[in-house]
Amino acid sequence: MDYYTILAIPILISTLWLFTANLTRTSHPHITNKSIVLLIAHPDDEAMFFSPTLLALTAPDSGNHVKILCLSNGNADGLGKTREKELMASGETLGLRSRDDILVLDSPDFVDGMNTVWQVEKVAEILSQAFSSPRRKQKDQTTGDDAPKATIDVLVTFDRFGVSHHPNHIALYHGAKSWLNGLMKGKQGWRCPVELHTLTSISILRKYISFVDAPMTMALGFLTGLKDSRKQEKAGGRRQALFVSDVWQWRQGQKAMTRAHQSQMRWFRWGWITFGRYMVVNDLKREVI
Repeated sequence: MDYYTILAIPILISTLWLFTANLTRTSHPHITNKSIVLLIAHPDDEAMFFSPTLLALTAPDSGNHVKILCLSNGNADGLGKTREKELMASGETLGLRSRDDILVLDSPDFVDGMNTVWQVEKVAEILSQAFSSPRRKQKDQTTGDDAPKATIDVLVTFDRFGVSHHPNHIALYHGAKSWLNGLMKGKQGWRCPVELHTLTSISILRKYISFVDAPMTMALGFLTGLKDSRKQEKAGGRRQALFVSDVWQWRQGQKAMTRAHQSQMRWFRWGWITFGRYMVVNDLKREVI
């Protein structure tokens, strides 16, 4: 392999990354003009896993209003109050309108820990209290039944594998599904008023190849979209959303960690924010409710 070939490989990969970032921003179906909540388990989840999503959905031309609900303050090391403040600063770095759009719980029901399993029913209860509309709504003139209602349009969270297999992450997925299934109970014929989008978990190899994974994810998403076209129609729209950060957005995600979440910047997290694929690429799947 000669010198010019060695030089051309990183240039080609970088070009494909930036091309993918631009293409997904201009051509890929996006979520726009929605009231959106990002449901996370711990302060720093929003930066380490969801920064491409937040930077895309909070863009001024998107018309979205994005909020964050964090079910614990990450007090495993006694730094709960510090981490709450860090999440506020990180949210602003990632485009949220105000710190008032971030809610952090400090509840004995949601204790931070790899060995702590959160009850699905408790997660669903919190979501119901926060986002289920009051029952006194106008009735459909044809059926006489109340349409299912909620105060948000989109809920974004982890998938059933939790990306890192963290039990707290996994509980969010099952709690969100439980809430929406309860919302739709006895509502046959109605469409769920809340779209649930979950962050796709991937193999350990792909997890650490940073922007190199961007073109691969787009290609896989295209093939999956062709395969699931019929399901997509039944679900009432897009099944997938892909967000790829460009260089500036990637750096913003890193700043959310290095400047806001300073208490969490141990040596291994430097590796994550440098090589972690989720700092650059987020592919979300719309769950069928």
